[in-house]
Amino acid sequence: MTDRDSLSGDLFADLAGPCDRRIEEAYARQWGGPVAGVDEAGRGPWAGPVVTAAVILTDAPLPAGLTDSKQVGPAAREAMYEAICRDHVVALASASVARIDAMNIRAATLWAMARAVAALAVPPVGVLVDGRDVPPDCRARGLRGAALVKGDSRVAAIAAASIVAKVTRDRMMEVAARHHPEYGFERHRGYGTADHAARLAQHGPCPLHRRSFRPIREMLAGRG
Repeated sequence: MTDRDSLSGDLFADLAGPCDRRIEEAYARQWGGPVAGVDEAGRGPWAGPVVTAAVILTDAPLPAGLTDSKQVGPAAREAMYEAICRDHVVALASASVARIDAMNIRAATLWAMARAVAALAVPPVGVLVDGRDVPPDCRARGLRGAALVKGDSRVAAIAAASIVAKVTRDRMMEVAARHHPEYGFERHRGYGTADHAARLAQHGPCPLHRRSFRPIREMLAGRG
């Protein structure tokens, strides 16, 4: 039985709602301590790091409209980011392109998630992770864990982690754009858009491109 299953299906259905604190509160009661919401930004792009965030909510109010970062516009995300970092317990970690290529994107993401959790100023007893995987390193440290599909749109702590990870990674890609202006990273953030593909075909990959990803790998093979 997984930790996700240890809350009854009926209870979880009752709790499910847009970014509701009650889900993590139920796990906190069951597990006997604070729980951290964990999410990532940048798992799919062709370039740049993957960034992860872990958030433990305090009693402070949540930003109005808090939900999955993909559903929030840039200005609102920035405002939410500032409020979350000011009022709640937050930690960040990232996996570099070199680590992604060495480990694969899934393993590198789980590695970075565990590092973000370990960096929290308040140690959690468990983690709620968006998606289908709980980082093995969290399990190894004795933490409880539950992976919740679409958790970033239902669980407030995961939504907060989603916002923090997304804003942080966007800022990192804006810096990358200043070093590699020919790729337009400030617009597509490294994702596989038509504009990115055209620029990549013209200029070839830079050090921020993930060689283990098929479009980059095939381009390099073709150039070889």
